[in-house]
Amino acid sequence: MRLRGSPTVVQDENESRVVTERAYRVLFLCTGNSARSIIAESVLNRLGGGRFKACSAGSFPKGEVHPYRLELLNRQNYPTKHLRSKSWDEFAGPDAEALDFVFTVCDNAAGEVCPIWPGQPMTAHWGLPDPAAVTGSEAERRVAFTDTLRALNRRIEAFVSLPVKSLDKLSLQERLGEIGRK
Repeated sequence: MRLRGSPTVVQDENESRVVTERAYRVLFLCTGNSARSIIAESVLNRLGGGRFKACSAGSFPKGEVHPYRLELLNRQNYPTKHLRSKSWDEFAGPDAEALDFVFTVCDNAAGEVCPIWPGQPMTAHWGLPDPAAVTGSEAERRVAFTDTLRALNRRIEAFVSLPVKSLDKLSLQERLGEIGRK
């Protein structure tokens, strides 16, 4: 299977030559783009080891990242410097970079009519409850964010371990769906 991405430079184990590979471009979608999709972006950019370039967006972005999410990711040394809540319009249209994968992480975004994504990416639904919607004590709300991080971490670990280059499109699509059901 041939997927597009942005170029990255990787040295082989002997460091005798430089091999140019393409990083797979991945977009995580959620309605508000303030918690789940932002967490997924940060996790994949850390666990992907340069093989993946993750972004996130929302159909109706809140315009700010939830403060619990930032605090949690910073505490666990995930990258957060460039994270921001943004519209999915930035990733659609003729001038946008081609995407390889698009994952919805909330039920609302999965049910919405999405734009036409450049590159005809593979898609899957990895829905999770919204930690920002949890009510209760501050401790209970923080636990919801920790649970979301843990679930996304598991799914993204499974995703980055897939032999993407050696799977045919149908097998890869099936595996992506399975990851969302875990």
